Order: sequence, then C-alpha cells, then structure tokens
Amino acid sequence: MRVSSLMKRLGLKLSLNDPRWGKDNKPQANEGKKPGEGPPDMEQLWRDFNQKLNNLFGQKRPPNNNNNDNNGSGDGGGNRPDIAGGIRATAGAIGAVVALIWLASGSFIVQEGQTGVVYTFGKVSHTTGSGFNWRWPYPFQSDETVKVSQMRMVEIGYRGNIKNKQARESLMLTDDENIIDIQFAVQFKLKDPVAWLMNNRDEEDTVRQVAETSIREIVGKNKMDFVLYEGRDKVAFETQQLMQQILDRYASGVLVSSVTLQAVQPPEQVQIAFDDAVKAGQDRERQKNEGQAYANQVIPTARGAASRLLQEAEGYRSMVVENATGNASRFKQVLVEYQKAPGVTRDRMYLDTMQQIFSSASKVMVDAKSGSNLLYLPLDKLIAQAAATDAQATAARAAAAQAAGGSPATNATLPSDLIPSVEVNRLRDPRTRESLRDRESR
Repeated sequence: MRVSSLMKRLGLKLSLNDPRWGKDNKPQANEGKKPGEGPPDMEQLWRDFNQKLNNLFGQKRPPNNNNNDNNGSGDGGGNRPDIAGGIRATAGAIGAVVALIWLASGSFIVQEGQTGVVYTFGKVSHTTGSGFNWRWPYPFQSDETVKVSQMRMVEIGYRGNIKNKQARESLMLTDDENIIDIQFAVQFKLKDPVAWLMNNRDEEDTVRQVAETSIREIVGKNKMDFVLYEGRDKVAFETQQLMQQILDRYASGVLVSSVTLQAVQPPEQVQIAFDDAVKAGQDRERQKNEGQAYANQVIPTARGAASRLLQEAEGYRSMVVENATGNASRFKQVLVEYQKAPGVTRDRMYLDTMQQIFSSASKVMVDAKSGSNLLYLPLDKLIAQAAATDAQATAARAAAAQAAGGSPATNATLPSDLIPSVEVNRLRDPRTRESLRDRESR
C-alpha cells in the first residue's frame, strides 16, 4: 500500500493550498501573514503525523514536568509527542500490510480441465484440482498449471501446411532401398502432468523426435509400394503403438491418441519418373486382367466343346459298335436260315432289298410286254395332288359345317377316282425267281 494512501487514511493533509502550511500551533505567530508566505515547518508536519498515529493506535502522551510548562512559552514543549513511538507504530502497520500482501500472493486459481502443480523449494510437493487454491508464497513454494484435457498435436515433415516441407524429417529409406517422403501429424494428450513437467526438457520436441524415430523404424521394415498404397493404415497404427511404448519407457506422461499420414509420396526430384512407372504398372495390371478375363471366357468354352466332342465320339463309337454287332448277329441268323433253305432265303433277301430301294424312290420303272418300252408313272405328283385336293375338300366341308352350325368333319377320305389303278405284268426272264428255283433244284 502506498504512503500517500496511508496518510490519507490517517487524515494527514499535505496541500500547498492549506493556509496553515508551514505554521506552528501558535495562531498569533502566523497572524497577519498571507497564505503561502514563508517555508513550510517540516517539524510541525512530523509532529502532526505522529499525533495522528498516536490517536489512531490509542497511545497517550507521557507526563512531562518540564519547567517550560510554567513559563508559558509558546513552543508547546509540554505537548510534544513521542517521535520514537510513532515511528515504531508506522513501521508495524506497514509491516502488517506487507505481510498480508505477501500471504495473498500465494493464492492461485486453476481453471477447469487443468491441473496445478505446486513446487516446494523447486521440488514437486503435490498437485491441485480446478478451483481456488493457496500455497506458501515465494520463495518457499511456487505453482504451475498444466492443461491435461487439451488435445495437443505435433507435425513431422511439415509445419502448418504440407507444402512447407521439412526435408530432414520427411525423407526416409524403405526396405527395398527407396527414398520416400512422408508428412504426418501426431495427436496426444497428457496422462501425468508431473511426469510431463519434470521428465522432459522440451516436451513437444521430445514427442516429435519419438514420432520420427518410430516411423523410420516402421518404414524401414516395409517395401515402398506397400507404404504408398495398401499399407498406409498399418504403418500409422504400428507407428502409434511404437511411439506409446517409447514414451512410456521414457516416463514422459504422454498418451498418443492418433497418427495421421498427411502425404506419402516419392521425392519431388523423381516424381515424374515415378508417375510414369506407376502408370506402366497399372497398364500391365490392366492387360493382365483383360487377358485373364479372356482366358476365363475361352477356356471353359473350349473345355465344353472338347467334352461335347468326346461325348459325341463316344456315342458314335457305341452306335457303330452296336450296329456292327447287330449286323453280325443278323448275318449269322440269316446264314443259319440260308443253310436250311437257300432258295427261300435268297428270295426273301431279294424282296427285302427291293422294298428298301423302292420305299425311298419316287419314280417307278415298269417293263411292259410290248417291245420293252418304259412306262413312266409320276406317282409322287399324283400323291401330292391327291393330298392337296383332300385338304381343299376337308376345308370346304369344315366351312359348310360351321355355316350350318354343326361340328366340322375331322376325317377325310381320298376320292377313289383320284387313285389310279395300275396293273403291272412282269415278263418272265431268266433272272426271275422261278428260274432261280429251277437252278437250285438241279
């Protein structure tokens, strides 16, 4: 507290406009003088100040038997206050105020989501929760607040934007001896504020170095194509696990929440060549897929056709074998009958053969008696004409039956006048059956 405020509370006024400035208690000594004339009486001011202090703390003036009380001098020696006592009182008041201010400096407030750490002579003594707290003031104790619920993040390989690359952090070597450029971010929060403050010299730099070390180890165990494409999630997960193990071993008080890969690509110097190689690989895979699709379409078709041909060949073989077996069996039966009656068997075979021949022929040759002229009978045309006429007659009868309200006729007969009757007389020649029988009888 300032001296001016203290003097104001004591009622002591130090104003140059005061008409009694620099005057003593003798009113007659300053009478007739204008305000502001003469130098101020500092001794009188000090006496007034001590008197105020004595009145404030209840101190009484000690008795004084000095002879000056009897001589009626105007210096007021009998009313002079105790200057030493006033000084002690003032010093005590000031000391009390300073002590209160010093004790009040030990109070501090911890916000929600934070933890207060109290040090006693530089050593951690205890932690406090959120709210109003008090500790011993300096130099005995000190405090520090730590945000434990805040999600923190460090960036590796870039700062602020992935375009602002940090090549020394992002470039690393893969298992197949290729260089790859990786930028990623690590999110973490605190699980032990005391370990976070006491076991780390530079907290965020420690987390960054651990993250860089972990991802270099994981990337160094995998191929470049795996890290670039299908293995990104696996690389991030394994990096998070390895970071947590290292940070726990360091007792850093950090809990890793996630590792996010922002950009994974080859170095900029070989980016164009790498893109060409990737396109070539994609074209190769596309052509392989097309060839595989064509093979999947053609091979089953060829196998089906081959299986069908095999089955047809098997069926044909079975048919030929069965026909040959049947023909051989029939020939043996005919042979037995021929041995019993050769003539009858020959006639029977002749008739069967001619029946087969004439059944498939549409024309008939007849040997007439007169001069071996051939008579041509268009039997096929006659049969076709008869069938057409029969169809017309059937249609006419059906129409008449419908007109008359009756049921149409379902059966039709061929008119008798349309069927020609042909009498064939076969001449007897040396090749007839009678001549054959005569030869056999001989």
